[in-house]
Amino acid sequence: MKKYNIKNIAIAVLIVLWGTGCKDFLEEKSISNVTTDSYIVSEAGFEDLVRSCYPLTRDMISAQDKISLALNGTDIFTQGGWNNPAITSVSPFEMYDVTLNSSLADISNLWDILYREISRTNTAIERAEGITYVDAAKKAARVSEAKFLRALSYFYLVQTWGDVPMPLTETIAPNKAVVRVASSEIYTQIIKDLTEAEAALPVTATDYGRATKGAAQFLLAKVYLTRGWNYKNSLGGSATDFTTALGWADKVIAAYPLVPAYKTIFPLHDENPLKQYTGTQNDRNSEVVFAVQYSSDVLTYGNEVAAQQGNCYHSMFGGSGETLPGNLGRTSDYNRHLAQMITAPAMYRLFDPDKDSRYAHNFVDAQYALKDAANYVVSLTGSSLKISYVKGDTVAYFPPWNKVLALKDRGMDVGGTKKFTVIPISEYGNPQTSKLNGLTPLMWKFWQPGIQYGDGYGTFDFALFRSAEAYLIAAEAILKGATGGALGTAQAYYNKVLDRAVGVGVDPQCAKYPDDVTSMETVSYRATASNLTIDMILDESARELMGEFNRWWDLKRTGKLIERTKKMNPWAKKVNKLAEFHLVRPIPQTEIDRSSPAISQNQGY
Repeated sequence: MKKYNIKNIAIAVLIVLWGTGCKDFLEEKSISNVTTDSYIVSEAGFEDLVRSCYPLTRDMISAQDKISLALNGTDIFTQGGWNNPAITSVSPFEMYDVTLNSSLADISNLWDILYREISRTNTAIERAEGITYVDAAKKAARVSEAKFLRALSYFYLVQTWGDVPMPLTETIAPNKAVVRVASSEIYTQIIKDLTEAEAALPVTATDYGRATKGAAQFLLAKVYLTRGWNYKNSLGGSATDFTTALGWADKVIAAYPLVPAYKTIFPLHDENPLKQYTGTQNDRNSEVVFAVQYSSDVLTYGNEVAAQQGNCYHSMFGGSGETLPGNLGRTSDYNRHLAQMITAPAMYRLFDPDKDSRYAHNFVDAQYALKDAANYVVSLTGSSLKISYVKGDTVAYFPPWNKVLALKDRGMDVGGTKKFTVIPISEYGNPQTSKLNGLTPLMWKFWQPGIQYGDGYGTFDFALFRSAEAYLIAAEAILKGATGGALGTAQAYYNKVLDRAVGVGVDPQCAKYPDDVTSMETVSYRATASNLTIDMILDESARELMGEFNRWWDLKRTGKLIERTKKMNPWAKKVNKLAEFHLVRPIPQTEIDRSSPAISQNQGY
């Protein structure tokens, strides 16, 4: 699926035409009378129409605005500066104040992209009746792919905004009449689309990247789980939805076995750029149920949001390599870290750094000099202390949260013995002593070696659904009363994910009070019949699925967004304006302005 993008094919044709002579081009001589009605009349035209639905999945999950809606203002991701008195305000998605409003481009961008995808899939579904295929099963699969993508779009919409418009037919003329449909009706339509799609989709796609039976099963599990929670009694859910969710999750688990090592799901890398991994990257494995496709082929780069091309996840997370002495990190070795999503201190404390293999892959605990730097002034306290670095020297070190530091274990910049800056978790984001003390550890889960500095052209596929999450869906469903699971108990599903990370039977210890960076008290995060709770599943989901475009919605579904964010997000603690009405986003002002009569705004905005 990576090589098919109708928009890019059109661009390539224009480039060729440009070279045929400027005079003919400027005269605007018609070279084609192809229209939608004349092109989408055959199997070949319909195939291209369905292919054109896939590139928009990139725009759904890429770029800062979409990632911010999914991750920022939660318990595990925030923005920097909470420890710096000079910074009093950051992203509206952290502040939850009047700046989080209907005029934000981030809000309208996701809304528009989802409805563009719905428009495109509606066209495919409606026009399928007039298309003749040699292979009827192939045609049914293509229509089902469109239904799957439409259901996915509506699922993001209804979770984010509640009642929303629900067009189900092709748009062929301008229309300003917009009607918000009840969330319960939208869930009914989502389930209808997915159930029909699951019946017709193949187990294995003809082209890797297309929706499959497993993708529909996974989304059905998550939709039923969400409807079962029945947010404000508005989704039409019931207790039986949890058992249905468990049944679909079991199908996914049976078909998509976990890979042995967590790190192999993501780009392979070494946290020392001077020893960087140079082997072949493989983004296909048994655990991935559905992935958003990227490619090293430049002809496929053209996302329909022009500013974001390729997989940008390698550059969106904090901290930064650019503040090393002499800007030694401003190279492709550390790449560009835009630091839009900073890992909240509590997130590090949810791991056992010594036993959990995910900690080592996800975070960089040391940063290195990439070239020599002589007489670098380290201190901010008026001291003239200077330190010289040689290429390869450790410049900054982030000890595990569970390590008690004596003064001798600290850097020379604060009176210790180490040549490098040692930054404990209590000082993340607090540049009051050392020039490097404002750093936080790099969140390198998605970092891909070899990407040029300053661009977003990552090539690694983004695993939107994987079976590890299906295990946690099953555990959550059982806690909510589901019965009949293949593995029996909720803790059996939960511990399957944990076992891969720490080893079978190993007892990992996280901070008992992750929000209190001064506390060293620990608690086990291995599940038993007596200790497993929704919060414990959310903790494990944070460890396993950190950054995977789901957190805000998971917290909303479980009714934990306000509680956990106020407890663990440093900006929410500092500002404390997160309220019940923030559990839905504001309807974009652009949508209100272009509708007649204007559709209503969500309460509180």
